[in-house]
Amino acid sequence: MAASGALARAKGVLLSLMEEAYRRREQVALICFAGTRVELRLPPRKAAAWNDDWIAPIGGGGGTPLQAAVEQAGQLLQRHCGAEASCQGWLWLLTDGRTRERPARPAAAQEAGIVDFESGRVRLGRAAALAAAWDARHVRADDFAG
Repeated sequence: MAASGALARAKGVLLSLMEEAYRRREQVALICFAGTRVELRLPPRKAAAWNDDWIAPIGGGGGTPLQAAVEQAGQLLQRHCGAEASCQGWLWLLTDGRTRERPARPAAAQEAGIVDFESGRVRLGRAAALAAAWDARHVRADDFAG
């Protein structure tokens, strides 16, 4: 995603999601993944009004450890929400879908959305296929409105 400018667009989408969470006074967390790394960049907390301190250093490229990232997200949702009925476990996945990994939707993700950053002449539709398998909202990045 880094080379095509999609990473910059992904940061914009991420800021939009975080701003909406801030307006609603919701809890958020952020897991970043690229290359072989999966990193909890922002542990669960109330959404903040200003996010530049953690969003600027987000990088990308070099592969997509999607399975490991989704597993970590599921574990985080399970730990944070547990059996709490009022906890709305949302999972937003921002991806270009350029991976063969097809992780299952985490059971703790009561709602899911996939923002699809795939671009170029040849489109494989993997993010859309994953959204269908997850019964998740699928939004093309260019159409994202929050």
